[in-house]
Amino acid sequence: MTLENAYRLLNSGALIVLSLLLAVMLIRSIMGPGVTDRILCINMIGTMIIASLAILSSLLDESYLLDVALIYTMISFVSVLVLASVYIPQDPKRKKFGKGEEK
Repeated sequence: MTLENAYRLLNSGALIVLSLLLAVMLIRSIMGPGVTDRILCINMIGTMIIASLAILSSLLDESYLLDVALIYTMISFVSVLVLASVYIPQDPKRKKFGKGEEK
């Protein structure tokens, strides 16, 4: 077995493991007990897709896939920030004051 075949086998195995973990995270994001668990699973799915793109770039010897992975990283980061700011309360015990009320 040559070194190139060993790397190809390692990359293929890593892609298979990542695809299985992606399926597990997808199921967990659907069945998650809370909103924070679902957001965390979505973040994990994005991270695994980025890792898969990087491995695929190495496996296929295509450098443009790394550019796609970088763009996907930025989009994933912003989407998780937006989801967290919308669905996770910042301080649920804090009293909200309206106009004319003092703190």
